[in-house]
Amino acid sequence: MFDILGRIFERRAVKNVQKRSSWVPTNPLYDPKKPMQIGGQAVIEGVMMRAPGSVATAVRRTDGRIVVKQEQFVSLIEKYKVLNVPVIRGAVGLIDMMYLGIRTLNYSAEVAMLDVEAQEASKNGNGKEKKEKKPQSTVALVATLIFALALGITIFFVTPLVVTSQVFSLDQKAFEFNFVAGLIRIAILLGYLALISLMKDIKRLFQYHGAEHKAVFAFELSDDLIPAIVQKHTRFHPRCGTSFLLIVMFVAIISFSVLDAFLIQLLGELTLVVRLLTHLPFIPIVGGIAYEFIKFSARHATTWWGKILIAPGLWLQRVTTKEPDESQLEVAITALKCALGLDDARKYPLEARTQHETTPVLVGK
Repeated sequence: MFDILGRIFERRAVKNVQKRSSWVPTNPLYDPKKPMQIGGQAVIEGVMMRAPGSVATAVRRTDGRIVVKQEQFVSLIEKYKVLNVPVIRGAVGLIDMMYLGIRTLNYSAEVAMLDVEAQEASKNGNGKEKKEKKPQSTVALVATLIFALALGITIFFVTPLVVTSQVFSLDQKAFEFNFVAGLIRIAILLGYLALISLMKDIKRLFQYHGAEHKAVFAFELSDDLIPAIVQKHTRFHPRCGTSFLLIVMFVAIISFSVLDAFLIQLLGELTLVVRLLTHLPFIPIVGGIAYEFIKFSARHATTWWGKILIAPGLWLQRVTTKEPDESQLEVAITALKCALGLDDARKYPLEARTQHETTPVLVGK
């Protein structure tokens, strides 16, 4: 009886919600002046949501159940107020989010491996499931983070400089050199995203990315956190990490052009070695400037000029986000509620499954 009444009220609520695309948060819990509010990322068959002081990662298992890992998390900016200054906070926040992102991705991968091992055990008929793996140590996570940073810098910063220097005769032209290097950087990013978007697993990851955006929008606009209502929101968010990457590319063109112009005046000429030695240490500053830019543009996203500023990032999200189904939205909403303390993560434990429970139930396929 109560279940039927609940569904009736839910349907009425959905009818009263039009397609939402506003970027003006109305939730009184949202404070745009603070460095971090609500955000997250897609993980393997799930979503990580971060709220002030808390992180929750919700993952859908192959049997349809949702498991959640919730933990306290205080960023370096929150720990050390001296870091909460323009530009510096963006550079520090980027490292924070990469560390957190790798850690939550590892958790979702561990959950996925448990399901794979359970299915293999069921096929072999022994009904035994391997013990849960110990979480990765901080040292291993830091090593992974360093490797990821080194790989990203090599692909997106070193390679464009080397190609531009070797192929084009623009070494002594500050803007022209960095404009061409910037175009190469953007081409690498777009090509990479276009290729991985063809993969089935990545498509599902992008669907969870869309679910994360929709859930964040629903919270920011004080809507009910119900899948059918959250679905009404747009999947394009001006503060997305994808938009951040693209803005970094544009900021790099301008920043490195100014730096090179100064060095040419100082040294007389620039070599590839000098560019590498000066550009690479400047990358955190570029990231910090990009962070301030995306924060500023998101606050003014409803103005005509603000819409122009956020447009490239929203276009790119047409590749990196896909429309989620309601089961994926349910995962994103669960992660958001647990991060906010509106739901208890202990209700979604990661438990070992018995042999008769190992038959997978495909959700949202």
